[in-house]
Amino acid sequence: MSHQPPISLWPDPNALGPVTDLYELTMIVGYLSSGMAGKQASFELFVRKMPPNRAYLVFAGLEQAVGDLLRLAFSPEQVEALRGWPMFRNVPGEVMDALAALRFEGDVWAIPEGTVVFPGETLLRVTAPLAQAQWVETYLVASLAYPTLVASKAARIVSVAGGRALLEYGARRGHGPHAGFLAARAAYIAGFAGTSLAEAARLLGIPASGTMAHSWVQAFPDEPSAFAAFARTFGGSSTLLVDTYDTLEGVRRAAAIEPPIPAIRIDSGDLDDLTRRARAILDESNRSSVKIMVSGDLDEQRIAALVEAGAPVDGFGVGTELITSRDAPAMGMVYKLVELDGEGKYKLSPAKKTYPMAKQVFRQRDADGRFAGDHVTRADEAAEGEPLLVPIVRGGRLVGPLPTLEAVRDRCREQLAALPDRLRPLDARPDYPITYSDRLEADARRLMDRVNRAGI
Repeated sequence: MSHQPPISLWPDPNALGPVTDLYELTMIVGYLSSGMAGKQASFELFVRKMPPNRAYLVFAGLEQAVGDLLRLAFSPEQVEALRGWPMFRNVPGEVMDALAALRFEGDVWAIPEGTVVFPGETLLRVTAPLAQAQWVETYLVASLAYPTLVASKAARIVSVAGGRALLEYGARRGHGPHAGFLAARAAYIAGFAGTSLAEAARLLGIPASGTMAHSWVQAFPDEPSAFAAFARTFGGSSTLLVDTYDTLEGVRRAAAIEPPIPAIRIDSGDLDDLTRRARAILDESNRSSVKIMVSGDLDEQRIAALVEAGAPVDGFGVGTELITSRDAPAMGMVYKLVELDGEGKYKLSPAKKTYPMAKQVFRQRDADGRFAGDHVTRADEAAEGEPLLVPIVRGGRLVGPLPTLEAVRDRCREQLAALPDRLRPLDARPDYPITYSDRLEADARRLMDRVNRAGI
């Protein structure tokens, strides 16, 4: 029996070319073989419909998507492996050689990260030679859908927390280690105060936050010695987890620590009742400064209930429900061809209709600065409102520096503050108005008539 070392599935950041669906590669090779690879194409990325229980979305993930887009490449080993696959065995060698030289050299326009967005409007547009524009589909959808999903979930949680601290605790519950990085960043954009994922905190400059596990308490002879050792080691940064055995007795033992610890955390039980009783114990022990943090499968509904009930909670740790977006775990984000060599392209499939031609989105506000509606036009049209799509990449190079994470976070805060009141409740209906310009409608009708006449 032969043995081999474990195979890591973490891709080489300098060889991300094949990190795509196979049909993207077959189409690229087909375009190269058919002499079509150089046709100028525009594809647009958008969300087809709102996920359940959502009235708005927060666009996130653009920095990482663009950063890796600009270094997409195939390694020699990857191209050689592809040559041996059945569908590529009869492809001329020079066509496969062209994969090794393939780079993204096109243009990208996108709505800035942290912007509130809605289904049916263009979030990102790629204009590039057809083979390049096709190549990046899977990568872009995968890079943007998940962060947008988590940022949108995080924004809902922020909206009901009443200004209390929110900490992202999801790394161990995510769908693979990489999800923890993406979720930490997306949650921070939407207003979370910190993350428990140490490397995400280091890389991104997000405040790191964490306490202890129940195993810490279990590792010591008793709870008092476990608390004392933790407080002695970490001093003013100590937050003690008090529910390993008897929660209220744990609170009493935490209250006895000298000097006073900054916070306790409760991770189970009736959080409304336990936090009230814990607050009373702490106050009676002259520990009014000690904060109470809670965690344990929290979502926006449970947090809203605790806040509405007046539970004395100073902060929430949110993990599984955030990183998986359990109530709406999928994002119907798509990437569709809209223009090829200046000719509009569109789909007529039931429930999947698209409008032809490259587009712009104009956002209009009411007299109070709240969002009033979005108007989608051709990219070469002018309209009232703020044009949302801005140039990010030209000719395969960044137009300028991308905004800092703090700037993205500030934009998200301003965007959420400008939401109409009717879209804010957790059970709000997704009724934000989006309209399409007369020129777009005329383009669609003209192309439809052409298809009908041709009998396609």
